[in-house]
Amino acid sequence: MDFIVPLLALLFVGIMFVLFSRSQGGIGFLFLAGASGLMIYWIREVRIMARSEEQRLMMSRESEQKDWVYDLIKNNEEMVFVAEVPGPEDQINVRLTEGLLRIKGGQNFTRDVPLEHSNEMGISDYKYRNGVLTVKIQKV
Repeated sequence: MDFIVPLLALLFVGIMFVLFSRSQGGIGFLFLAGASGLMIYWIREVRIMARSEEQRLMMSRESEQKDWVYDLIKNNEEMVFVAEVPGPEDQINVRLTEGLLRIKGGQNFTRDVPLEHSNEMGISDYKYRNGVLTVKIQKV
């Protein structure tokens, strides 16, 4: 879209120039200058609207990630992680690496949850039933 709108604007200005150059006098030139100014203004407005729409989409994606709720129950010997994860059971993947619990599910769902002291811990068991993931993490 970044190159189509200016290309159409140049085409419009070219057509206007050809039409007004055939007419006699300076009125045609004034119309061409006014039409060109309006075209430049509206090109800028369309670009601003497109950028604001992209920013709105990015913010909605970020808010979806922030709205995800999980429970982390800590004990001296283990942690239990519970959360809703979309997708069928065969698409659920859970990994614990370098202090992050990485959860992947269906519908391009991926979340990283930072955990304390997880370098000395490992996943002992995980269950996925009816959209709820339960992960038990114990000391190694």
